[in-house]
Amino acid sequence: MTTTTAGVGTSAIAQAAARLLAAQEQSVPCRPVRDLIGSNDITAAYAVQRQIVDHFVTQGRRVAGRKIGLTSPAVQKQLGVDQPDFGVLFDDMNCPPGSPIDMERLLQPKVEAEIAFVLSSDIDVAVTAQSVRHYVECAAGALEIVDSRIERWDITLGDTVADNGSSGLYAVGDVVMVADLPDLTEVTMSLTENGEAVSQGVGSACLGSPWEALAWLANTCRAVGARLTAGEVVLSGALGPMVAVQPGSTYTATISGIGVIESTFTTGAQQ
Repeated sequence: MTTTTAGVGTSAIAQAAARLLAAQEQSVPCRPVRDLIGSNDITAAYAVQRQIVDHFVTQGRRVAGRKIGLTSPAVQKQLGVDQPDFGVLFDDMNCPPGSPIDMERLLQPKVEAEIAFVLSSDIDVAVTAQSVRHYVECAAGALEIVDSRIERWDITLGDTVADNGSSGLYAVGDVVMVADLPDLTEVTMSLTENGEAVSQGVGSACLGSPWEALAWLANTCRAVGARLTAGEVVLSGALGPMVAVQPGSTYTATISGIGVIESTFTTGAQQ
């Protein structure tokens, strides 16, 4: 039997990818994949993720960037994990602000506010939170709509990594050029649902700083041969707890010194 470097068989990798792909294509959440790849086998989990991403690329979807997940201690506590992960963003996940988001595109979505970066050049060397700024063109407030293909969000680290970092959709607000950015460690975030506060946070909740999160991603991707490239969008991770999306609701994130980003979730009949 062929195995990955971590010892999980390639057959199990393929079965896990097939289970998650079927859940997405059939719009029916599936049972966790840890019975196939384990709960904490990161090598196996990313192997599943790569199979899923490769499948979508062969279908014609275009990679638009990456997302960092599990950067906030609050979110880690919610999901019972203790380290960040990453997933791939496709261009058709981008939802322009002001355009309603159809709930029928999603299974069991949650929303979180964060800072998005747009890269100005490839990152092909090791970077720090300070040096990574030289590779960034601009930043913006963003709403990430995370979505799990796994029923009831019953996930371990291995499950969410395999499931492309629980990627769903995202919306990015007006950009701020790097030279005009405030201290991202000190920014504050407020997320409201129909005007009522549902989540709050600060920049330091994101691995100490969104810059630290970006440097972690760049170094991690480079180590596995999947470097970040110019023009990619990077969602740097939640600034506060994620919130379950309610159909018909409007979510507005206000990030100090960055701006406001808002999205409304509807069903097909409401649009």
